[in-house]
Amino acid sequence: MLIRNYFFILLGTLSISFSLFAEPQKETNQYLSAKKIVNNLCIACHAIDGNSSISMNPKLAGQHSAYITKQLMNFKNGTRENAVMAGIVASLTEDDMKNLGLYFSMQSLKLSSAKTHGKGSLGEKIYRGGLSEKGVPACASCHGPAGHGVPDVYPRLNGQHSEYSLSQLNLFRLEKRTNDEGVMMRMIAQKLTEKEMLAVSDYIQGLQ
Repeated sequence: MLIRNYFFILLGTLSISFSLFAEPQKETNQYLSAKKIVNNLCIACHAIDGNSSISMNPKLAGQHSAYITKQLMNFKNGTRENAVMAGIVASLTEDDMKNLGLYFSMQSLKLSSAKTHGKGSLGEKIYRGGLSEKGVPACASCHGPAGHGVPDVYPRLNGQHSEYSLSQLNLFRLEKRTNDEGVMMRMIAQKLTEKEMLAVSDYIQGLQ
């Protein structure tokens, strides 16, 4: 009886061990699969580690996995329009897009600095306090005080190229980008002037 009980305990322990081993192994396979796609499709615009050196192309390193996957899916189904990205995602499967989300989320973001809108600037005022007279909420209320966002809810912003952030705010303002939840970003962007959008984009670039 004791031998039989020991056998079942041992079997249960081995099952748990194999299960714990399988998850990291699965993650490694997903990572390697994504890296092949990055080398073939993404590297020219976003770099192998997701730290794009081209200011109009977003940094993807350290971005929340689910957010990246959602954007790729939106490019594929047309709810986010971009001719270049539509062509790139055309051949990707849902698993490919999930793997790419995982891959880029695991890369280390290279931080940057604001050009002119640092501490005490208009950019900081908008990001941290909003513009109450215009009904513009603080960016920090959704994206966090350091711009790290909330996984599966709000994207990470800190360290992002100011040129890219500005371009996206303008797309929201003109309703040429419409994949924001609850029309939130479109309503906010339409209340901002070009000067205000430039200021907050520059401030975001310098967030740590």
